[in-house]
Amino acid sequence: MVDLRGKTVLLTGASTGLGPYIARRLHREGARFVLSARNEEALNKLAKELGDARVVVADLSQLGEPERLAKEAGEVDVLVSNAGVPASGRLTSFTVAQIDRALAVNLRAGIVLARELAPSMVEHKSGHMVFMASAAGKIPAPSLTLYNATKFGIRGFALALREELIGTGVGVSTVNPTYVSGAGMWAETGLKANPIAGEVTPEQVAEAVLTAITKNKAEIDVVRLPLRASLKVLAIAPGLFMSVARSSGANRESERISQRQKEKR
Repeated sequence: MVDLRGKTVLLTGASTGLGPYIARRLHREGARFVLSARNEEALNKLAKELGDARVVVADLSQLGEPERLAKEAGEVDVLVSNAGVPASGRLTSFTVAQIDRALAVNLRAGIVLARELAPSMVEHKSGHMVFMASAAGKIPAPSLTLYNATKFGIRGFALALREELIGTGVGVSTVNPTYVSGAGMWAETGLKANPIAGEVTPEQVAEAVLTAITKNKAEIDVVRLPLRASLKVLAIAPGLFMSVARSSGANRESERISQRQKEKR
């Protein structure tokens, strides 16, 4: 088990949504922080609350920003790659620029940060990287084509990187929440999840991040029991799972999300 006391955590997407919850939970274990996002005012407020934190403002949708962030962060013991943008809607509703932005923030930034930070961690034979994926990194759905692509992608990347780094002392994890109430993209829609998907709290997600680091878990699904059982069916019989999802209307949840996010834009 890893002791986080005195360890430096680089947390992206720190200013809003799940970011502050993750920061507060790891802070209670003694972690120090480099906090990053685009909103400098919110970052400074969180840094003041935590006490022992530095702020690096970065827009991870821009080329060169992940590299700059890694350089300015300096030596870190833990990466929590949490930055993300909503990307719901049918594929043809996106411009190419919007596709590029979603891929850059949700997928490319985490990969580049890992590439920049891994050599030092390997040299020190110590470190951990957590990538915030999603249940959407396991369950395909209409009107989530782009979001599914980024979350399937970051989850696959993390699982492969974990194998690549086995024996180096560096751990890699993914955290896969279902709909999160109270904070983040889902909460902002004002919708309620269907009973199978259910909802979890930001505190549960933050606890999963801590567990992933301290117990070096490959991945943690932050889901309620009905969805946990459904994921087992998906793994064994994906065709059956998708057929039931279509016939029950469960996969139309993503279309509701897409519509609500359009209304809020």
